Amino acid sequence: MGETSKILVVDDEIPLLETLEYNLKKEGYEVFKGTDGLQALALAEAHVPDLIVLDLMLPQMDGLSVCRTLRRDGVSVPIIMLTARAGEVDKIVGLDSGADDYITKPFSLGEFMARVRAALRRTPLTAKDRLTSGNLTLDLISRRATLDEQEVTLSHKEFDLLAELMRHRGAVLTRESLLERVWGFDFYGDSRTVDVHIRWLRSKVEIDPSNPERIQTVRGVGYRFEE
Repeated sequence: MGETSKILVVDDEIPLLETLEYNLKKEGYEVFKGTDGLQALALAEAHVPDLIVLDLMLPQMDGLSVCRTLRRDGVSVPIIMLTARAGEVDKIVGLDSGADDYITKPFSLGEFMARVRAALRRTPLTAKDRLTSGNLTLDLISRRATLDEQEVTLSHKEFDLLAELMRHRGAVLTRESLLERVWGFDFYGDSRTVDVHIRWLRSKVEIDPSNPERIQTVRGVGYRFEE
């Protein structure tokens, strides 16, 4: 695994929190834990984790508010949301808040660890350090995006998804291939995850997100990045 990855886990269910901590440490991860939303923000700032696992229903500040605050403050590490709500509306809201993945309770430890590994997996970089398209630039080394020389805050998965589209500009990439390339082989979600992240990306890099010029939808197939 190389350098030890740091994981922040925040949940007010103490037995679950301790179980996740135990299993993550057993796999060699460094773990920090909290039980409410304000602790989550403080711990994220203090320890700069590589991954954040965040319960939806937290005291002090709920998980969605924590997630939005982290993204607003420029924290781009992957965030996995945990929730007891199984509804599709809740799932979309969770992803729109800036989360990269979503696990519904109860879940198996095997599934949880697979999601952790997938979230920590980085899309391999090519020899080219920058991807550019007009006034949009992605720096693959610093993982920064700029539009008109102004930095655009992207989540981990938003950055990887945009990079994948830009690497294959002009080509149609199916939702399934994007799931495999960006989220990994062991991702348990469905193709709607891609649609949510595309919508979020368009809101950040398109002049008119409702009439996108860069990220084109190819109906019934997937998406294509245009110059």
